[in-house]
Amino acid sequence: MAGVRGRRQIKGSIMSGTGHTGGGTVTITLDGTNKSVKIPLTSGTVGPDVLDIRKLYNELGIFTYDPGYGGTASCDSRITYIDGDEGILLHRGYPIQQLAEQSSFLEVAHLLLNGELPNAAEKKAFEDGVMKHTMLHEQLRRFFDGFRRDAHPMAIMCGVVGALSAFYHDSLDINNAEHRRISAFRLIAKVPTIAAWAYKYSVGQPFMYPRNDLGYAENFLYMMNAVPAEPYHVNPVLARAMDLIFILHADHEQNASTATVRLSGSTGANPFACIAAGIASLWGPAHGGANEAVLKMLAEIGSVENIKPFLEMVKAKDNHARLMGFGHRVYKNFDPRAVIMQATCHAVLKELGIKDDPLLDLAIELEKIALSDPYFIERKLYPNVDFYSGIILKAMGFPTSMFTVLFAVARTTGWISQWKELIEDPSQRIGRPRQVYTGAVARDYVPLAGR
Repeated sequence: MAGVRGRRQIKGSIMSGTGHTGGGTVTITLDGTNKSVKIPLTSGTVGPDVLDIRKLYNELGIFTYDPGYGGTASCDSRITYIDGDEGILLHRGYPIQQLAEQSSFLEVAHLLLNGELPNAAEKKAFEDGVMKHTMLHEQLRRFFDGFRRDAHPMAIMCGVVGALSAFYHDSLDINNAEHRRISAFRLIAKVPTIAAWAYKYSVGQPFMYPRNDLGYAENFLYMMNAVPAEPYHVNPVLARAMDLIFILHADHEQNASTATVRLSGSTGANPFACIAAGIASLWGPAHGGANEAVLKMLAEIGSVENIKPFLEMVKAKDNHARLMGFGHRVYKNFDPRAVIMQATCHAVLKELGIKDDPLLDLAIELEKIALSDPYFIERKLYPNVDFYSGIILKAMGFPTSMFTVLFAVARTTGWISQWKELIEDPSQRIGRPRQVYTGAVARDYVPLAGR
């Protein structure tokens, strides 16, 4: 058929140019043709060099192919850096270990959003700015009544967070810096309220309004657990554990949900819609549902006696059993967040005096056995942050359906920081991934009688 190009065989050769690291070029030549192009080799402040392939299609007429974008940088970012081989996680240059030990979640939120740790006056102004936005528009109370009582809390989160854009018209101009600032405050402040109300709705308890005299994590635990009939005191050990969970989940570079937020934001969508998109992406069991999957795995194992047979099934090549909560796609050595979470886990269990919970006993024994098994040690399959956070949240009384919701509460800070960076980056364009088309070539329509 006229006008249809068939598949062509393309071979290429790559030759690095001279120059300092991150400042040279790579020459790509198509074998059998006189076509070649010099691709700039650039680098960030740390991390591997990258090829700037933006002109590759115009010059050579070819795309790159990278399913899952595992080897592709989609943006410049100054927010978070991960070195998975070395087990390093930095927020604006600060190691996660130092932030977890010495900082608070709202201080980390300020750091992610603004690039620097706040001084005393800035810290108070930021905390006040967030906490004065914790209330939801009263009409949003009735929004919850539209959901079935047994609706998954993540379904409620997606709907209500997206609906915020219908209530806060005064901060939807993404090109207005003040609007971006207010939207960031509103999202960081209101998502915990939405999350707590989603839980209260599922168990038939009255909504508890936020208390701005409490800290961020304290206020969330209060809204989750308090009832109007009696006073509620927030345990400071549990509040600190909750704050740590929020810090350790605040941002994690260009993962699936963050990439979703950025892709949505590249269209000019308002921040509430973009964060709702991120929540939807996080809902997937391969992403935010990992800590929930840990407890499901433990329930399937059933008892301590079944751990070794289960691990043997994990090792078997012809078996589909998976050890959830161990290993990580990015961290090939150890998850630096897991070390912090492990200590927090034991502190929470000690504070709550939990000694006879079969599921928690099972988790602790599984951790002990797996960490001493050469098979898992050689493959560097150490417990990750999801393993310990699942145990902590179970001990604190959170139902498994709320685990991913708590992840969303924490990650909202990272999402809105990434969204803000995207909007303020003049080099960013609307996201438009390409494809390798493997379907039918162009063909003529055949009338029904001739088929």
